[in-house]
Amino acid sequence: MTWQQTYDRWKQHEALEPHLRAELEEMEQDETSLEDAFYKTLEFGTGGMRGEIGPGANRMNMYTIRKASQGFADFIAASGEEAKRHGVVIAHDSRHFSPEFALEAARTLASNGIKTYLFPSLRATPELSFAVRHLNAFGGIVITASHNPPEYNGFKVYGADGGQLPPAEADELVSYVNAIEDELKIEVTDEAPLRADGTLVTVDASVDSAYMEALQSIRIHTDVQGDPLKIVYSPLHGTGRRPVMEGLKAYGFEHVTIVEEQAEPDGAFPTVSYPNPEERAAFELAMQYGDRVGADLLMATDPDADRVGFTVRDRNGEWFVLTGNQTGALLMDYILSQKVETGTLPANGFVAKTIVTSELGAAIAKAYGVHLENTLTGFKFIGEKIKQYEESGDYQFLFGYEESYGYLIGDFCRDKDAVQACLLGAEMAAFHKQHGRTLYDALQAVYEKYGFYEESLQSMTLKGKAGLEQIGRMMEAFRANPPQEVGGYEVVRFEDYKQQVATNLRQGETETIELPSSNVLKFIFEDGSWFCLRPSGTEPKIKFYFSVHADSAEKTTAKREAIEQDVMKQAKAID
Repeated sequence: MTWQQTYDRWKQHEALEPHLRAELEEMEQDETSLEDAFYKTLEFGTGGMRGEIGPGANRMNMYTIRKASQGFADFIAASGEEAKRHGVVIAHDSRHFSPEFALEAARTLASNGIKTYLFPSLRATPELSFAVRHLNAFGGIVITASHNPPEYNGFKVYGADGGQLPPAEADELVSYVNAIEDELKIEVTDEAPLRADGTLVTVDASVDSAYMEALQSIRIHTDVQGDPLKIVYSPLHGTGRRPVMEGLKAYGFEHVTIVEEQAEPDGAFPTVSYPNPEERAAFELAMQYGDRVGADLLMATDPDADRVGFTVRDRNGEWFVLTGNQTGALLMDYILSQKVETGTLPANGFVAKTIVTSELGAAIAKAYGVHLENTLTGFKFIGEKIKQYEESGDYQFLFGYEESYGYLIGDFCRDKDAVQACLLGAEMAAFHKQHGRTLYDALQAVYEKYGFYEESLQSMTLKGKAGLEQIGRMMEAFRANPPQEVGGYEVVRFEDYKQQVATNLRQGETETIELPSSNVLKFIFEDGSWFCLRPSGTEPKIKFYFSVHADSAEKTTAKREAIEQDVMKQAKAID
């Protein structure tokens, strides 16, 4: 079916929502936008779907939400009546149409006879992960587009363990979603009768209380408030305010200032161009607050509160924004060192990170004799490892993280949890302050002990059909002709995670990569430094990751810059 035929199908649908019809009529003046909205079906991938809000088969709207939800309902039904009775928990963030999309998903599932638990108002994604396990549900849905721009929303699916579905189950779910040919013909029951018969229910406040209580379990020290830590926190117009502020209070932190301009939920994210704590600009207001109150630590969570960024003072008193890799290394070193001090480090402990995360984490784990798991990009793979080792009893989970500001300490959640990270991060900062150090000082001590590591991330945003094709050409160019030298440094190993083959570029020998297939290319230098290419699974981007290390900060920076400049030059030369 051509995009014009799909567009005609929508335009001729008599029951089309009035606001979507009005938007369609406006789009008729811009054929490029019209084609982009209809040239394909919004892809339901292994973690769900994410896209721009608006009319069209390639957009987030009530009809594509129904399609995804109906596919999930069919997936559940295939698992039997017990799965339907256990049901699904649904949460949403502060984005445009998030409450409406959450209700539409709930109506669709409940119309299929599936017990559906709907949170009464916005909640953080990690609480949804917790609630699935707490309510013994078959799965979960959260309506969020994480840290994407305001025009986006998304639909994420969780399994019974509270983690995003692993590849086999995800592929099966995708097949059910893709089997639905016409999203406009899915009929759903009104909310009132579904509530009347008890199929659709509201999640009660006991789940909030249970989650807040579980957060107490990750504390290591309770006596670190001798010299009170001053914190500034921003929810960036998202879901983090209640759990983070209540959690910090329960941990005994009394000197906490919230960024008032960013405290209330608002899907327009009016004070930032991009609600992403990975960006320094997201901390602009928090820095102003920090200067006024003399803060030690600034924290900002993304709209669904699964990612968090930290900003600390350097030795000149200036604000220093920690990267995800640096925060992860600090948290890992704090957790492992203090568990050794308190005699609570298990003999079979394990930590996990992704393949695009700094090797500094590996060096720390090795120093403490802790098993390290490297997983594919995406926190669901860390969640999968937690479940695997929980069932086998081989290893006990201690910490997991990824470079994109996602961390998990307590496995009562099975996805990254910014609330947990805020609370333990505050404890860590207070601990170091009690010992006369800032977090910046602690970071330098980590580098002195384990070596100097530096990472960076470059992204190229290429929207629409043409952009998707260009990203494909870039990946194939690097795959077909892996560079032998970059920035003056020899590349000795090439890892193609799509083909699941690693090649020694000196000897030409190959070996199998024992991870699921994924469209990722990684190029490794003799000293273990590397760069990596990966198309984003949630945005129209191709990402270039760089991770280098050397015996001094200056050498590390120079090396990283040389490699990065050469790679980006090669990438931009590919038409």
